[in-house]
Amino acid sequence: MAVGDVTMPLMHVVQGVKIGSTEAYVRYPNRRDLVIFEFAEGSNVAGVFTQSAFAAAPVQLSKKHLAENKPRYLIINTGNANAATGTVGYQNAEVTCAKLAELTGVHANQILPFSTGVIGEQLPIERLVQGIQPALNDLNADRWADAASGIMTTDTTPKGASEQFELDGVTYTMTGISKGAGMIRPNMATMLSFVATDAPISSKLVQRLLQTTVEHSFNRITIDGDTSTNDSCIFVATGLAGGVEIQSQDDARYQQVLDVLARIMNRLAQLIVRDGEGATKFITVLVEGGANTQECCDVAYSVAESPLIKTALFASDPNWGRIVMAIGKAGVPNLDSSKVQVWLGDVQICLDGGANPDYTEEAGAAVMAEKEISIRIDLGRGTAKDTVYTCDFSYDYVKINADYRS
Repeated sequence: MAVGDVTMPLMHVVQGVKIGSTEAYVRYPNRRDLVIFEFAEGSNVAGVFTQSAFAAAPVQLSKKHLAENKPRYLIINTGNANAATGTVGYQNAEVTCAKLAELTGVHANQILPFSTGVIGEQLPIERLVQGIQPALNDLNADRWADAASGIMTTDTTPKGASEQFELDGVTYTMTGISKGAGMIRPNMATMLSFVATDAPISSKLVQRLLQTTVEHSFNRITIDGDTSTNDSCIFVATGLAGGVEIQSQDDARYQQVLDVLARIMNRLAQLIVRDGEGATKFITVLVEGGANTQECCDVAYSVAESPLIKTALFASDPNWGRIVMAIGKAGVPNLDSSKVQVWLGDVQICLDGGANPDYTEEAGAAVMAEKEISIRIDLGRGTAKDTVYTCDFSYDYVKINADYRS
C-alpha cells in the first residue's frame, strides 16, 4: 500500500496531446501495457535519460531520434525493458518505430520508444506491433489516467499531477504521469515520466526547464539506490493554447512556468517514493549546514540508502547510531563530528556529535512510529542544504523482488 495521499487528481486535457492505450500482452494478460502519445505538429519536445552504461535499446534510439527530428509520437510498453538485449533489441526498437510511422504517416525518427519491465529478455515484438493500431484507435485527449495505469510495473497505484495556470490573461494546462516503485535512484529522471503543457515555449527553454526541475525532483529520490537502465523523462510544449512564445529566461512568464513545472515534477517524483515497493513510511532527509550542495547530497543519500536505517524505520526503532554511521561513511572531507546535529522530526537525538542529554527513547520511538518522518542533519560547515526523499524497507520489498519474474 502506498504511503499518504496518492490520489489521482483531475487530469486536465492538454491541447495538442492525444493518448491511446491497449492490452498488447507484452508480458501479462488482461491489462493495459502499450501506450501511445500523439503531439501536434510543431510541438517542442525535451528529454533526459539514464546515465547507465547499460542504457536500454529504446533509450539509445530515443536519444538518437530526439537529436534528429521533432517528435510527433511516443510509444511505451511495460512488462519488458528491452535492456541488455544487444543488436536484436535495438532492431526491435527500430521495428516498433517503423510500424508506428507507417500507420501514422510520419518519419520513423519522429517517434520516441520507451520500455520498462524485466531486463535481459527480448521484446515479444509481434504482439507489441499488433497492439499499435488498437492503441491508435483509442487516441483521445482525455486518456491521461489510462496512460498512467498503462505504464505501471510493480506500482500499486497510477501516478499523475495536473495544474491549470494563467499567463498574461491566457489559461494554460500542465499535466503529467510517472511510474516507478523499485530500482529507483535516478541519475537524470525517474524510471518513466511524461509531462506536457499547451503553453508556447521555445525548444531551447523546454530543455532548460526540464533539466532544471528534474535536478531537484527526480534526482532527489531513492528507494533502493539502483539506477535503472531505462530511466527517461520527457517534457512537451505544444503551444496550442495560444499566446506569444516564451523565448528567454528574462521573460517574466518563464519563472511562472518553471514554478508550475517544479510542482508537477516534485509531486510525480514523491509519488514514486510513496509507492515504493513494500513501503510503509515516507521519509524526508534534509541535510543543511554543508560547505556545498554536493556534500549535502552525499550525506542525504548515504542516510536514505542505508539498509540498516531503512529497516530500523520499518521497525519504528529509533536506533540513531545508524544515522551517524551513515553520515560518517558519506566521504565528507574533514568533517568535524563534534559540530554535527541530528533530529528525528522535532526531537534532537544528536547534539554536537554525541547523544543529546535531553533525548529519551520514548520521544524517538514516537516519531519513528509515524507514517511520514523527517530526518534533519546539520553538518555545521556552511550554508548549503539539500533534501532527498526515500522510504523504508519492509518484508514486502524482498518478497516483491524475489517474485518479480514469476
